[in-house]
Amino acid sequence: MISSLADGIARGVEQLSDSVSERFFEPTIRLGVTGLARSGKTVFISSLVANLLNRGRMAQLSAVRDGRIVAAYLQPQPDDTVPRFDYETHLAMLTGPEPQWPDSTRAISELRLSLRVAPVGLLSGLQGPRTVHIDIVDYPGEWLLDLALLDKDYDSWSAEVLERIRNRSCASNFLAQALAVDATSDHDETLAQSLAKEFAKYLNTARKDGFYDCTPGRFLLPGDLAGSPVLTFAPIPFQGKSQRGSIHREMQRRFEAYKRKVVQPFFRDHFARIDRQVVLVDALSAIHSGPRALEDLRHAMADILGAFRPGGNAFLSRLLRGKRVEKILFAATKADHLHHTQHPQMTAIIEALTRDAQDRARFAGASTSALALASMRATTEELRNHNGEELACVRGTLLNSGKQAAFYPGALPDDPTQLLGPARTGADRWLNGDYQAMAFAPAKLTLKPGDGPPHIRLDRAAEFLIGDLV
Repeated sequence: MISSLADGIARGVEQLSDSVSERFFEPTIRLGVTGLARSGKTVFISSLVANLLNRGRMAQLSAVRDGRIVAAYLQPQPDDTVPRFDYETHLAMLTGPEPQWPDSTRAISELRLSLRVAPVGLLSGLQGPRTVHIDIVDYPGEWLLDLALLDKDYDSWSAEVLERIRNRSCASNFLAQALAVDATSDHDETLAQSLAKEFAKYLNTARKDGFYDCTPGRFLLPGDLAGSPVLTFAPIPFQGKSQRGSIHREMQRRFEAYKRKVVQPFFRDHFARIDRQVVLVDALSAIHSGPRALEDLRHAMADILGAFRPGGNAFLSRLLRGKRVEKILFAATKADHLHHTQHPQMTAIIEALTRDAQDRARFAGASTSALALASMRATTEELRNHNGEELACVRGTLLNSGKQAAFYPGALPDDPTQLLGPARTGADRWLNGDYQAMAFAPAKLTLKPGDGPPHIRLDRAAEFLIGDLV
């Protein structure tokens, strides 16, 4: 259903004119940035834009290294009905006298960054600088997970959810209520509202407990849909034939309405227009939460990546089959919570988590990459002696107390299967390691003129995403 929907919206006169304009005059790239809650989307965008405006820390971006970016500036966004990404406020929070992390992404937003780029090659002396527009689209990963619902019906979705959560303590209250429902009984709106409320409560608790399969996403971020019938449904067990007027039939109808009125418009108006995509993953928190959380993350990543339509965006193919996501970057965030000696292990873990999806994307003609990064570095590194053993630690300001502390998270394995294997087999805890997570506050900064905020490998991420354009 996803592919047919996408193919149905991909053609038309407007797309043709846009493609011609972008190809031959001022190229425009729509860069999607997503990730599940607490993955660092807002910080990533804020730091990326700041470091493209002030490029002193972007040595791995070839256009900066070669001096080809003449100027960078923000412009009014092209989509009049989409909220602007509040870059200035977010950056002020991160770099102010008392820095703090900005609020999580709660809805879609957009920002246009334009670059003036000097030409290269034999004809560079005959051409002036050209303009490249980068439209950065920020949207919650929970909405992206909803795209998998397009290929499911209510009964299969209900059975899948109920089976997945049956052993979760945080789901006990909802399960007790859902399993007591007679699906063939007449629809009772009070019961439907009670089920939906309890289901939403479970989803919010599950997300706080480190689970990632928290769909439908609008139950977590309802916005102006709060209390509407389209958000008043829940999974209930059912076998047999659905009866008109039953609570099962009404739940089924609302599930389909959610797909039609919430998920499909998001896909059509935003997701299907993306050229390149960043998927941010807080793998460290999942590892800290244990094998089940890591396996849950792997499933969530598969659902996220299954929604993409990867492929090349050559001029003719774009006209014939519509836009494809031509580059996908998988980034493990919070690399500054680890000593740099453990970054290769972190990269190997994110590679392993997304290997199947990357293989499919490459087969379809898209380019993929995985790396460990910190959008805004909050720690410094140091070596500390503990019981005669030298530990590679990071030091930063603790988020809760405001105190300085050195932290050793535990040694990640060189072989990612040592984590993914127990996760796949349903282990309750790690056998060979105890992995800790710490929440750090942003560091107080003193920036030199021309420097953006400090980061880890943000310039490498930019090189992969836009290096071929600039």
